[in-house]
Amino acid sequence: MKLFVRVGFAAVVLALFLPAQSETLRCHGHIIETGDSTLSVRYHCGEPLLQYSYCAPIYYFPGLQPVPEPLASIVVPCQQIDEWLYDRGPGNLVATVRFRAGVVLSIRYDARALE
Repeated sequence: MKLFVRVGFAAVVLALFLPAQSETLRCHGHIIETGDSTLSVRYHCGEPLLQYSYCAPIYYFPGLQPVPEPLASIVVPCQQIDEWLYDRGPGNLVATVRFRAGVVLSIRYDARALE
């Protein structure tokens, strides 16, 4: 039992010191990363090629179940999610920047070509 506790403690300590793996986006010499605002992204990267907004459901504990209707509409509204697509030019992957509450949530690169 002591060995299990020691191994678990060591794993937690190591996880705290590992660098975070997050994507960044370079726009005109500036780095965009998780936590930046929509205003900052638009200022440094310009207008996105495409924009998409949707309302993501909110989940509750236990079991990560979505909040059922009518509570979802009245008490707990959905979260507004925005996705902006940037075509970074020939030879570069297309970047999708996802925002939640006006802040960069994630940056994803796709190999699909825009035609």
